[in-house]
Amino acid sequence: MIVLKSPSEIETMRISGQIVASVLNAVGEAVKPGVSTWELEEIADAMCHKEKAKPAFKGYRVGKHVFPCCLCISVNDEVVHGIPSRDRILQDGDIVSVDFGVQKNGYFGDSARTFAVGQLNAQAEKLLEVTSESLMRGIAMMDPEHRLQDIGSAIQNYVESHQLTVVRDFVGHGIGRGLHEEPQIPNFGKSGRGLRLRPGMVFAIEPMVNVGTHEVEILDDGWTVVTLDRQLSAHFEHTIAITENGPDILTLSA
Repeated sequence: MIVLKSPSEIETMRISGQIVASVLNAVGEAVKPGVSTWELEEIADAMCHKEKAKPAFKGYRVGKHVFPCCLCISVNDEVVHGIPSRDRILQDGDIVSVDFGVQKNGYFGDSARTFAVGQLNAQAEKLLEVTSESLMRGIAMMDPEHRLQDIGSAIQNYVESHQLTVVRDFVGHGIGRGLHEEPQIPNFGKSGRGLRLRPGMVFAIEPMVNVGTHEVEILDDGWTVVTLDRQLSAHFEHTIAITENGPDILTLSA
């Protein structure tokens, strides 16, 4: 069941979204060669305490696995759900995807960005540019004139036009009082299919885009997802409300 949000609920969700954006801004400013991914985690943890916001991922359980940190930090060929570590030191030319969410006043916000570490090569620069733009192409479909698969179709078509691939095993989702609500929102699809979009729907759209194959696997830690061919992957995400006038991005920086 898809839960429609009232205008007041959307404004409450915007508060969570703004906290998420602020944390990602601070983390992004700290990304540089020689910094450990644990140092980025410490920034997010301190900001959550200051904002009296509950980290969305810390303590999240899937089966026997419990995620231990505030941030998911995934470097280079890691797609999503990487675990921060004191031993993982960022190097010049790396790309680092940071996924973060909070719960505040009973509602969640969720967003992700992929940051450049120092100077990137042309392939990595293209990957970040295309993935970021593909998210915006998907968001542009979020109005009452479109259907659910129009979002994924716009993302997929743009990504594949640049000879890159969309991860299929992990998808976007509804969000609100729950971090993961209905519906699931693939980053691929056929336009004109799926349910009609309606004002009050709030989705987290999150394309994950690979240089090589779209196939992925999960490492032995039970969390970290990597590309099967160990080529680069990038991840961008926003929480967006559908309104009568189109999409309203709740996790944009103020």
